[in-house]
Amino acid sequence: MSQRPIILGIVGDSAAGKTTLTRGIAKVLGKSEVTVICTDDYHRYDRKQRAEIGISALHPDCNYLDIIQQHLSLLRTGQPILKPIYNHDTGEFDPPEYIKPSRFVIVEGLLGYATRGMQDSYDVKVYLAPPEKLRESWKIKRDTSKRGYTPEQVREQLQKREPDSEDFIRPQRQWADVIVTFYPPEEGSGQDDLLLNVRLVLRPTIPHPDLTEILHSGGNDLGSAIRLGLDRDMGKPVDVLEIDGHATIEQVRTLERLLCNDVPYLGKFCSLEGNQDIGKITGTTGETLQSYPLALTQLLITYHMLKAAHVYN
Repeated sequence: MSQRPIILGIVGDSAAGKTTLTRGIAKVLGKSEVTVICTDDYHRYDRKQRAEIGISALHPDCNYLDIIQQHLSLLRTGQPILKPIYNHDTGEFDPPEYIKPSRFVIVEGLLGYATRGMQDSYDVKVYLAPPEKLRESWKIKRDTSKRGYTPEQVREQLQKREPDSEDFIRPQRQWADVIVTFYPPEEGSGQDDLLLNVRLVLRPTIPHPDLTEILHSGGNDLGSAIRLGLDRDMGKPVDVLEIDGHATIEQVRTLERLLCNDVPYLGKFCSLEGNQDIGKITGTTGETLQSYPLALTQLLITYHMLKAAHVYN
């Protein structure tokens, strides 16, 4: 490859929303331009073996972290890998897959930032941190509908895994450039519970788009549905961008223009009209809803990937 791949990391606990975010970003960039790698494929033991040993998939000892790090190094230089495949339906391993990296590589999973070598392999690092009650709801919904578990089994699994979540998954938050927290609206707000708000913690580890215009009450129509403020995260100063689920299309386009004007060459990607599939979620009765917080989160992360591509390639 004449251009080295740009690598995005998306890390979070089980059912934190990693795959939903990954799919949306891939749609923005174009699926032919994106290679998706799941670090959960690098489990050391299958489901039956984990039960016999008494170890969870969240524990570093249950995963080939050294092979993940090696493969990230190869992908970063444009070289192919022979990636293992863990089948979540059967709990067993399928034959490995030969993968050549595309222009963009998205690496999602539980332990993507577990070692220094892995942390240094990414151009952009994202951590998903939904409220635990919401993550539990998502995990029950997913594991009962797609993996054959009962709600009681899922809750029992969550309880058993909690010590490993606390010790190994959540500490990886400290390495992220962007921390994404989707959360439900306040009770009695009149907002649809499916249309979640989002809180984006923007750490100064990478240059973020200039959104200071949001701070001025005059000159834009963002109102209270989109807010930018200063805060501290893990003791360090950060910018925080919040977008409510009831934000209007006009408010969203104003923010989108601010984002795209910061780096003009991103214009063809920063178009809600041109990317109708992004920010889409499925309701409880199967209806498709447009989530502007999700769409803008996907566009913000895409912004960082394209900016990295411009800088390094």
